[in-house]
Amino acid sequence: MAEFMSGLKRTHYCGELRQEHVGTEVTVCGWVQRQRDLGQLIFVDLRDRTGILQLAFDQNTQREIFEKAAGVRAEYVLAVRGLVRERSAKNSDLPTGDIEIEVKELRVLAKAETPPFEITEDSKVKEELRLKYRYLDLRRPDMQDKIIQRHKIVKIARDYFDNNGFLEIETPVLIKSTPEGARDYLVPSRVFPGQFFALPQSPQQYKQLLMLSGFDRYMQVARCFRDEDLRADRQPEFTQIDLEMSFVDPDDVMSIGEGFIRDVYQKLQGIDVPVPFPRMSWKEAMERFGSDKPDLRFGLELVNLSEVLKDTQFRVFAGALAAGGAVRGINLKGKADELSRKEIDKLTESLKAYGAQGLAWTRLTSAAESSSYEKFLTEQEASAVRSALGAETGDVLLLVASEKPSVVFAALGALRCELAKRFDLIDRSKPSLLWVTEFPLFEYDEEENRYMAMHHPFTAPQEEDLDKLSTDPGSVRAKAYDMVLNGNEVGGGSIRINTPELQRKMFEALGFTPEQAQERFGFLIDAFRFGAPPHGGMAFGLDRLVMLMLDCESIRDVIAFPKVANSSELMSNAPSFVDEKQLTELGLSISTQPAKN
Repeated sequence: MAEFMSGLKRTHYCGELRQEHVGTEVTVCGWVQRQRDLGQLIFVDLRDRTGILQLAFDQNTQREIFEKAAGVRAEYVLAVRGLVRERSAKNSDLPTGDIEIEVKELRVLAKAETPPFEITEDSKVKEELRLKYRYLDLRRPDMQDKIIQRHKIVKIARDYFDNNGFLEIETPVLIKSTPEGARDYLVPSRVFPGQFFALPQSPQQYKQLLMLSGFDRYMQVARCFRDEDLRADRQPEFTQIDLEMSFVDPDDVMSIGEGFIRDVYQKLQGIDVPVPFPRMSWKEAMERFGSDKPDLRFGLELVNLSEVLKDTQFRVFAGALAAGGAVRGINLKGKADELSRKEIDKLTESLKAYGAQGLAWTRLTSAAESSSYEKFLTEQEASAVRSALGAETGDVLLLVASEKPSVVFAALGALRCELAKRFDLIDRSKPSLLWVTEFPLFEYDEEENRYMAMHHPFTAPQEEDLDKLSTDPGSVRAKAYDMVLNGNEVGGGSIRINTPELQRKMFEALGFTPEQAQERFGFLIDAFRFGAPPHGGMAFGLDRLVMLMLDCESIRDVIAFPKVANSSELMSNAPSFVDEKQLTELGLSISTQPAKN
């Protein structure tokens, strides 16, 4: 049977003990990392979240305790009292490697079966198995360190915003469903049959109402929920460091955001991040890098070849340009001998996911030149393309043409990132931070056949574009800004609309009737009638920020109990079916028809 801890209280964590503790009697608790039985000598490595400590049992150990030590196995839970002494064989790989515990009392608090995988750092076990036994996976020191670093980032955030006059205020988790953007998670109401709450995709409307309430500066470590298809860096439930400010312009909000990131890097990693961060308009980012979250740690910039090819007779290029599209390219410098024709074919196939029909190429190896498209161009056109791309011997020229400029941007934006990883072109010596500004206020959704808000429907337009709201909504720019870290959006926000008149115009541009706007957002529009200050804010994606700062491959590595790509949790087998009684109480029945995406 397991023994109780009565009268045996922990005095130190395992990883805290050092040479200066020699001669001190201590009590430590933890899990057995491993046991080594050498006959007359037994060593047990005891582990807690601070590190590993060696326990020693020898001829001076009481026989009962020695025999008990002989029976312990990996992951047994122990409480130990003993004397810190210097180790005869020191281990320079461990912070505690100069000392050990001469055990005087040993209690087995819990026995353990053999775990399905070894509890070690940098485990090569498949992620599915790790997630099924997540409570064991979280015992691994590298996983514990990630969760500890996440805690430190949250603490830095709370201290930083408190020092800058922000109040942490909680907003509701059960709210009104206002479908616009990602799908809501819905919660049926037992008290109001047939009606539903939604889980918040963000605290957006409530934090705006807090500005109207006069709180001036708000922040919250907020849980958010979106029912959308997942990727490695997305989760259906996630955490934002959310903030809102009154009587501000974009510069004020961005300055606060920069200060926070600077504080985190300085306190967590000792890195001095220079401020202010560079700024780049959305248009420039798309044209130069094919992305609204460009990674500036390497080159491979896009070059617009539409002008030099405007009179071409080559059907692929000419057809794209005639339809209002574009031809752009990138130059992979000096890699012609390393990027084979077969590899180019694989890249071509991968770009179909972005809508590209093909990838035109020229390889300028030192031995020979080859091209998939130059034979269809005039000599002058081929030379102009090479000149525009700065081509030299050893280079690979890669071109994409499409009737839709968005396809060209997406394909080449993804291609430059893939090539940078493949050929190790990324400068990882320091973080790359910038702001992307002047986003379009709207983006056209061909499935919905209407304009959608690129960020959300409460984003204010640039004053000089106000007259285009009803006549040319596609050209209206937003007072919006995204913070980009190493090619990933880690935060974003905007200045908000603060008058009922402009908010109604925004909903009209989005295709809402006055009745629909009032039904969905009436409480916010009505609130604006009572005097709303100019306000704006932003939100940082905490999970993604931690992932990037700790250089993790997946966002799941920095969340204690994450979901997998189909939104399920492997450990608890959630979601699951519920009792018929629960459904009856809610007035619900289950359809046998498969859900439609």
